Amino acid sequence: MITTDRTVRTFLDYFRERGHRLTPGGSLVPPPGDPVLYTTSGMHPLTPYLLGQPHPLGRRLTGVQRCLRTTDLDEVGDDTHLTVFEMLGSWSLGDYDGPQSLRWGFDLLHNGFGIEPDRMYVTVFGGDGQVEPDHESRRTWEELGLPVEPTTGENWWSNGPTGLCGPDSEIFVWTGDEVPQGTPTSDDRWVEVWNHVMMRYVRHPGGRLEPMRRPCVDTGLGVERLVRILRNTQSVFEIDLFEPWLTTLPRIWGPLDRRSLRLVSDHLRSSIVVLGDGVTPSPYRHGHILRRLIRRTLTTLWRDEPTRTLSDLPIELVEHTLGHFRQPADPHEVRTGLLDEETGFRRLLQRGRKVLSHRRFTGPLTDDDYRRLHDTYGLPRDLVVYLRVETENG
Repeated sequence: MITTDRTVRTFLDYFRERGHRLTPGGSLVPPPGDPVLYTTSGMHPLTPYLLGQPHPLGRRLTGVQRCLRTTDLDEVGDDTHLTVFEMLGSWSLGDYDGPQSLRWGFDLLHNGFGIEPDRMYVTVFGGDGQVEPDHESRRTWEELGLPVEPTTGENWWSNGPTGLCGPDSEIFVWTGDEVPQGTPTSDDRWVEVWNHVMMRYVRHPGGRLEPMRRPCVDTGLGVERLVRILRNTQSVFEIDLFEPWLTTLPRIWGPLDRRSLRLVSDHLRSSIVVLGDGVTPSPYRHGHILRRLIRRTLTTLWRDEPTRTLSDLPIELVEHTLGHFRQPADPHEVRTGLLDEETGFRRLLQRGRKVLSHRRFTGPLTDDDYRRLHDTYGLPRDLVVYLRVETENG
């Protein structure tokens, strides 16, 4: 049986056998002063070393990093997106080149994980007005016998408006039931699994690209997406990590539609991980995202049954999640953090219902009304919308 833990071990062992040293996975919360709100990729903690600072473990690294992407919140519930996920990575800090990374990537997917080449498709950077096409990567893939699709924006990786950047090459795997067809940009049954970034430039304000004195290679592979493909399941929610959630939640809270069950499972699991990294709910920054996750969970649960409560959540699910992400936090304290936020949210809802019962707020609301409700009464727009729908539904 293919499991998440076994898949991670296979990946890490492959690169350790090729001289890569294992880096410890870091917190979701970057160090003070970092402009990124949460760690979004495996390379993020390695940014100083990719820029040239010597790494104490050497120039070949591998590891697994927990990540959180707020940009995907509205996508959660489909077959591929999660809020908190794990990213496997391999890095060359000025050691081997991009083609070597691509060859190892193909070998591991094919010979290590058993994915047949006829289920793979790759994309490469096709060039733009500033940088020529990535001929080197294209030649490597053609030598390996994989079909190649050149793109422009989709295959240029940037760490932001300024900073590290360069062309990348993405490996896609076919997830459809029939013979593969189309290309990664024309058929979404081609699912991106592994991205290899050739970090060759630093972008300066104004857009000027400065070639790096020591080009690097950064790769990132989503654990849950890979396990989904290896187990041949319809979605990431059908892999072993989510089995305890999808079997336990309907038992304690009754039937939930598929998207709601996925969202609640993801958001509760993600909230546990964020709490486990020392964040507490608040109106600001890290705490705001955590609060949003918990409240979105609660509004989903209460839409059909207002008596549902997080106090029903078994401690075993908290322990399972913290254990998987190797977090030493006390499960009971993490669970208490969830319950405290639920209590505060119930109080806010009671106040919101009272405020919205005023005559001036019973008709259609203007943008000025929403601003007043937020600034004067502390009621965010999404909460007001939720309460209005609640009223309309009786």
